[in-house]
Amino acid sequence: MTKKEFFAREKKCFFVDDPAEAAAYCQEHWQRECKHIIRMASAVCRNEFLFDLPHDLEQTWEPVCFEPEGLVDWEYRPDSDPEFSYQFNRHRFFICLGQAYWLTKDETYVKHFLRLLTDWMERMRRTPETEKTGWRILEAGFRGEYWTKAIRYFEDSPLLTDSIIDKFYHCLIEHAEYIIEMHTPYRYISNWGVLENHGLFEIGIAMPDEERRIRYTSAAMEHLEIQARMQILGDGVQWEQSPMYHNEVLHCFEDVLILADRNRIPVPEAFFEAVKKMAYVDLMWQKPDGREFMMGDSDDMDIRDYLGVAAWLFQDPVLKTGGQQVLDYESVWDIGAAGAREYERMEMVKPGFTSAALEDSGNYYLRSGWEPDSNVLHFHCGTMGAGHGHSDKLHMDLVVRGEDVLTDSGRYTYAVDKGRFDFKNPEAHNTLTVDGKYFTVCKDSWECSKLCQPVKQPYRFTKPYEFVQGGHLGYMDMPGGVFVNRKIIWIKPDLYVIMDELYSEASHSYEQYWNFSERGQVSLSEPYPVKVPRLPGPESAENPDPTIHRNEWKLAGDKARVACKAGQEVSKPMETEDIGTRAVQTADFIGEKAQARFFFLTPKSGAEVVPGRIARHYNQQRIRQRIRVSIRGQGFTSLLTVIQTGESGKMPECQVKKLPVKSALKGIYYPSSMAEGLKIVADRKEYVVIICHQEVNSPTDLVEVDGCLGYGNVIVFDKGETDKVGAVLCW
Repeated sequence: MTKKEFFAREKKCFFVDDPAEAAAYCQEHWQRECKHIIRMASAVCRNEFLFDLPHDLEQTWEPVCFEPEGLVDWEYRPDSDPEFSYQFNRHRFFICLGQAYWLTKDETYVKHFLRLLTDWMERMRRTPETEKTGWRILEAGFRGEYWTKAIRYFEDSPLLTDSIIDKFYHCLIEHAEYIIEMHTPYRYISNWGVLENHGLFEIGIAMPDEERRIRYTSAAMEHLEIQARMQILGDGVQWEQSPMYHNEVLHCFEDVLILADRNRIPVPEAFFEAVKKMAYVDLMWQKPDGREFMMGDSDDMDIRDYLGVAAWLFQDPVLKTGGQQVLDYESVWDIGAAGAREYERMEMVKPGFTSAALEDSGNYYLRSGWEPDSNVLHFHCGTMGAGHGHSDKLHMDLVVRGEDVLTDSGRYTYAVDKGRFDFKNPEAHNTLTVDGKYFTVCKDSWECSKLCQPVKQPYRFTKPYEFVQGGHLGYMDMPGGVFVNRKIIWIKPDLYVIMDELYSEASHSYEQYWNFSERGQVSLSEPYPVKVPRLPGPESAENPDPTIHRNEWKLAGDKARVACKAGQEVSKPMETEDIGTRAVQTADFIGEKAQARFFFLTPKSGAEVVPGRIARHYNQQRIRQRIRVSIRGQGFTSLLTVIQTGESGKMPECQVKKLPVKSALKGIYYPSSMAEGLKIVADRKEYVVIICHQEVNSPTDLVEVDGCLGYGNVIVFDKGETDKVGAVLCW
């Protein structure tokens, strides 16, 4: 295969057809990125390798250096970490060398590209041993993209000879045949299958001979269509429940659409629709700063580039809302400067929705708007998503004024001995555990010895309030069984009520975790006493029929127990005018722009600040603050938390009080195991919230709190507007 034969096809059949024009566009709009690429490529020329590009799957923070001009060890594993070796053998830096060549026209980058390429082809032969390292099938798929993109940058260089092209061509064929040979049904459900067949498709496009081109692209498209239909849930989420891998799959699909269009290859409708759904998922779960939530094995990545490409592909001005005004640096090299200018001319249209319920994957996003200073709450009640998923049932993230307040842990590492479980286990997420045990139990980095079934439940979005809830069965194997349920009420714009319900017949200890962004500071108050109104006894004037709900009164106890400090109990008769005080703790998060105050309102619970960890990027971790709330309960137990949010230093005073729920027609009060009430006064607004944990209206009745009457299991009253009916968020 000669160089002329290999490059015989028209340039418009590939990615960027005019690299000089792309380089000029990037130098005009992305000067910092151009400098980064040149710096990285220059280091590669010195045999120094650092993986710090935005979408490097396993980033590194210290360069690995070999002797300049000497041989590199393609199977080198620093600290015995195979992930470096895998990333090293993907050869993403070949693209950097090609872009640096066009940004500088310095033939040095060509020389070292050819040096490393030929060295790898000569010394990294495919054997049963190297198939576990540099020839691992996943890396072969990655090289299908990176090699075919990189080689075209050097087409005009005289240093690229017929001899090298011939070896390159035959090595590409070996990659393609290897990918086809390794295909199994496993590939239909694994993201590996997408990455491999995406590489096969790009190798097929690179083939100068039509027979191989058709064979490779047809096989790849057949597999990719099945993968799109199988891996992408009905709501558009890639099933592994990890935004980073969702986006890696999306990138592969976008590449295929670009090349299919340029080569007039038909695309199955199911594939086309899956890609568009995935792009809209990115829009729905994108944080106000343009980044993804660190759910599962996800890093803190900017996803505006993926949305920008999708907006251009589908000519969709709504998707462009999630992108940037100017196409990102890397996408310019794929789409070309002409496509980038076309993208610039596209208008941005705000979505016709704010909040979103992705019901199939069990992800809910309560969003105040599309501005950079918006609030977003993410709640998860769905499947774990296999190896890249974490033990995050009922986890919630909270972004306030565009800034992280409550976050996931990230992933940090794939090596068990470096703390893999510390980032996967429930304590690293904003959820609950029972008796210190885990509802999902990790076996190793990828497998679990115990899984947990989610229980999805109704949600409701209204103009003034929004409501989501979900539970799981992860503790039903414990004595007495424990059903865990979380209800979240958003009182717009800045109040959140979280009710955690723990249904059991037995006695258990419960732990609730709140993991805060490392970019703010958390302070926890000492418990302070709050007056509780008089609860009439079962034979009082307000309860003329002492036989009604006698069992419920017994459950509540003849005496009301209160806790002034964690672990301390005092008792006074139920019939007294004032049953004393209950300990309430508050915690304050102060960030650069955001502030959040947490009110922990459950009697006998105690909160403490403990250290946690967060990893926004692979191989990089930071200490952060975590609050653990603990309580021991016999039978039904609940934990009630109110979060007030606002601008840092400007948050108005807020008063929160727990109130008993009354049977409006029978005149009795329900124990907290049946229903709980809440009064919130903030920013000249007064709200009453009623939450029923079970059916309470028997036979015909209404619930009442602070004079507010209604029927339903979750009701919110704005007392400035009504004290009747209220907004029913759950029946």
